[in-house]
Amino acid sequence: MTPEIAAEAAAWIASLHSPERSQDMEDDFHAWQRASPAHREAFEQMTDIWQAIPGTEAARAFAQASEREERNVKRAHSAAWRWAGAASLGVLVTAGVVGVQQWHDRNLYVTPVGEQRSVMLADGTRMLLNTASQARVDFSPQQRIVEVSAGEALFEVAKDASRPFVVRIAGSEVVAVGTVFSVRYSDGPQLDDALMVTLLEGLVNVRPASGGDGNLRVQRAVALKPGDRLTVQREAPASPAVEAKMDRPNIDRALAWQRHEASFDATPLSDAIAEINRYSRTRIAMSSEVQEAHYLISGVYRTGDSAAFANAVAMLYGLNVREVDGRIELQKIR
Repeated sequence: MTPEIAAEAAAWIASLHSPERSQDMEDDFHAWQRASPAHREAFEQMTDIWQAIPGTEAARAFAQASEREERNVKRAHSAAWRWAGAASLGVLVTAGVVGVQQWHDRNLYVTPVGEQRSVMLADGTRMLLNTASQARVDFSPQQRIVEVSAGEALFEVAKDASRPFVVRIAGSEVVAVGTVFSVRYSDGPQLDDALMVTLLEGLVNVRPASGGDGNLRVQRAVALKPGDRLTVQREAPASPAVEAKMDRPNIDRALAWQRHEASFDATPLSDAIAEINRYSRTRIAMSSEVQEAHYLISGVYRTGDSAAFANAVAMLYGLNVREVDGRIELQKIR
């Protein structure tokens, strides 16, 4: 959410609370919301700010002034005056919050579950963030550093030999000049495949991060060639560094997420479900009997539609799909 979008959301809130609210205005507002997920997110955040206004000192002062005004003018004029005051207060508070947010988060990029975001960085590098990802950018005349603290990202790095492009993740870092590569960081309960670096073009080095620590700090520098994938497996928490393994995956399948797809090839059902669950707040689970069956999944599936995936699996293996406590559960038919 940019400050410009936040300002648009604040203006919509003010307009919708005005005496001039109309059906045409509401239709225009809904069209604005549908235009972008960022618009919906901004409107929700600005609504929270609007609703919080009564708890501020400025709001209490405004309420007292409003009561005095009501004793001296007609109700219609008072309503209009209250609207104008509330709108002004909303703009004031929103401007302050956006200013603080811009100061704190101007270099922080976040995607919610199920969404992607493409960002053109100041040096011309394109960064594509996948679902539930977070990256902080730190550029200066001497360095280009991006710290990925969650999720997955693809980088099309602009060439600048004087400033290598460094992506830091949990104690390891990827160093490039002009290249295309992706990183994926899974900081969850699973103990394998916690960090993956896949190189599409150019050359990169993966090495222990300088001056940093983390549970995925590689033992030594590793050079990648196009088509290589480096995987770092999480070991015991006390281990100061971890070994990395290399393979050459199907690149189209590995980067299917860019097309909002998940591609599987004889993948254990539990792993496939874990991947699909990354893109939706509606979780898929398996009954103990289904877990013990060790089903395998192949094919390409649309991300963000948990129900469609669960139904496809159910049809493939003759399972039952039930909604249990807000999640979708695959069960064997008795």
